[in-house]
Formats: sequence, C-alpha cells, structure tokens
Amino acid sequence: MERIIEEIREDLSRRITVTADRLAARTLAEDPVYAALLGRAGLRERIRLDLRQSVEGLDRALRGLPVELAEARATGALLAGAGLPLASLLRTRRRGGRMVWQTLGEAVAAHDPAALPRLLPAAAVLWDVQDQLTDALSEAYRRAETARLDHERERRTALLDALLDGAGPADGTAAELGLPERGRFAVVVLAPGASGSSGPSGASGSSGSSGSSGSSGDPLDASDPFDAQGPRVLWRIRAEGETGLVELGHHPLESVRDALAPPGVRAGVSPVVETPADLARACRLAALALRTAPASGGPCTALLDERLPAALVASQPELAGRLRQVVLGPVLALPAEDRRVLLTTLGTWLTCQGSTTYAAQRLYCHRNTVSNRLRRLEQLTGRTLSDPAHVVELALAHAAVLQRADDRVNAPSAQAPPPAPAAPTPAGTVRRSPRPPA
Repeated sequence: MERIIEEIREDLSRRITVTADRLAARTLAEDPVYAALLGRAGLRERIRLDLRQSVEGLDRALRGLPVELAEARATGALLAGAGLPLASLLRTRRRGGRMVWQTLGEAVAAHDPAALPRLLPAAAVLWDVQDQLTDALSEAYRRAETARLDHERERRTALLDALLDGAGPADGTAAELGLPERGRFAVVVLAPGASGSSGPSGASGSSGSSGSSGSSGDPLDASDPFDAQGPRVLWRIRAEGETGLVELGHHPLESVRDALAPPGVRAGVSPVVETPADLARACRLAALALRTAPASGGPCTALLDERLPAALVASQPELAGRLRQVVLGPVLALPAEDRRVLLTTLGTWLTCQGSTTYAAQRLYCHRNTVSNRLRRLEQLTGRTLSDPAHVVELALAHAAVLQRADDRVNAPSAQAPPPAPAAPTPAGTVRRSPRPPA
C-alpha cells in the first residue's frame, strides 16, 4: 500500500489542496467563529496543514514509523490561544478525516482502479492516525487553555486586589473587571475559616458564576450563596478573610446579609459606595464591621451602619481598653459570676431601650431584681442610668467588653474566654430609669 501512495503522491497533494478548500468553505458557512478568529485565508491554510498531516501520518504508519505529533500539538496550542472552541476544532477534524479517506480513494482509482481493494486495510490505519493526531491536539489545547485561564485568573485577581487596596487608577481597573464607572457597590469580608464561595477564588477563584456575573467560568466569580437573580460578587481570598466585591445594582444592601444568613457565617458588610475608587475604603469598613459581629450566640452578618457604636469601639482598641477600665473597672473586678450577672443585665436593659420591665421578661426574673442589679451597677460605676451622657458611656464601655471577649475568641491561640453577655448591646434610648433621679 505504501508503494501506491508513493506513486500517487503528487496527484494526492493536488487533490488534498482542493479538498481543504472545500472543507474550509463548508466550515466557514456552518461555523463562522472560525472566520472571526482566524480569517478566511488563515482557516484555509490551517485545514490544508491538518489534512497533509493526516496523509503523512498514514504514510509513516504504513511503513511502521511513529506518527509525527509535534505539528498537531502546535495547532492545538495555537488555536487555544486564539480562543477557538475545542468542539469546533474537533468537528472540523472529524470531517477532515472522512474527506481524506474519500480523496485517497479517488486518487487511487484515478491511478489504478484495480488497486482499490488493496486500499481497504489502510482504513483502520488512517483512523488510528486520526485518533493519535486528535488526541495530541486536544491534550495540547487543554494544557494551553488551562495556562491561559490560570494567567487570566492571576491577572484578574491582581486587578481585584488593586481595587480593594486602592492601588493604581480605579476606573481602568474596574473596566477590565466589567464594573461600571458609577453604580452601587459594597464589600463583604467573611471571618477566617468561613467561605462564601465554593472555591474562588478566588480564587479563586475561581474563578462558577456568582450572581449575575458577566464572565462565564471566571475563577473570581465562584459559586456562592448569591443566586442568579442576586447581586454580582467577585470573591477573593485575602489575609483578613475571604472578601467579596459586591455589585449591588438595584438590590438593597440587606440582600447581602440575607444571602449569607443560610450558610451561617460571620461576616462584615461595608456601606454602599458609588465608585470603584471608594472600594478600598469600603474594604476597610467591611473588615471593621466583621470585628463587631459577635463570636458567640450564633453566626451573624454585621452591616457597619447598623453597628456604628461597636465599630467605633473596635476601631480604637487603645481607647476602648481605657473606656472599659474607667467606666466598668469596678464591675470587671468582681468575681466572675457577679460580673457576668451585672454585665448581662446592663446589656439586656440597653437592648430593651431602657425598659426594666422588658429586660426582666427577657432575663426571666422580677423587674425589682433588674432594678436592684442596675442600682448596684450605678453604685459601682458612679454613673446613673437616668443621665443620657452616662448611658452613652456605659453603652460604649459595654460594647468594648464584648469586643474584647470576641477578639479573644477569634484569636488563633485563644483560651476559653470569660463569660460574656448573651446578646450584643447597641446603645439605646433610655425610656425608664430603674429609680427616679436624685
């Protein structure tokens, strides 16, 4: 068989050129993505090269030589870089294999019709050659595609980091990430060890499509709690925890908390900002909001604007320590159980907006018991709960106590923290003091 192919080599080469032109025309008509990515001339030349590889591979296989696969690998890497879909590439190669067999039969029939029966055993050899070439091309394509996606992920990760860190021009960086120049954005920071995505990314990741993400398969748009109708989120794993850049669109900021509530993670959410240049500030505020989310009492997503007193305390650790000592020092010096009872009572009373009756109901005790505890707290601190200024001091000092307990719980080498009040206690408006003013 190899002798016949050698005899018809020139005629076969001419026929392969015509066949390549026919296949190129059919491919352009049925799969215009080829023309868009390679151009008509480039497509014809690529198909001619592929068909000649098949014929040369058949010739080598019939002579017992290994098929040369370097060109097929180069083609796979080249077309992956051009963005040609692998399915389109494989479809054209399958058609090319059938057309090579047909062209080979026509060339043998024109040279010596009596030799056609001797061509049949070459069919199995040709399909094996086609399989080898296709496998080599596909493997090279996938390797190149993986490398391209890795590079793109790293580039987009760097762009996202630049936005969150405030490095470089924000507008150009945001445009490359598909973000508008103006809109409604927020940043969410998850507690270390929590995850809002199935692997981003971030990174990554990775990086599934979160929300209404505009880039399919983007490693930064990893699958996460936000559904397809929710806001778009770009996730990134950072030192302070997994961080998400949220493009809210028309969605309210509360939708971020609603989406994160079912997975049960601690998270901090920044206020809404309107430009990408404000995202670095939003990232810092989200990390601050996370510090106000209680470490005990169940998962909590903290919106900064709902926890401003606690955030104020968390942002000034030195002053917070001084506030704890100056305002609640005598209470903190009590035995553990007495300290816990008084702090829990104060926190509950503040949560109940200064109502002794409601605090007693929540604490499952008589209101006189609450009044007696609060009276003792007044005596120890030298502050009265009928004075709004004193109430502000007590509320902030109480928030500082909670913050210190949460920081101990969240510390990597934390030991068991001292008992903390059962609920967060933002400063409330005093409705009723436990005793009339003097």
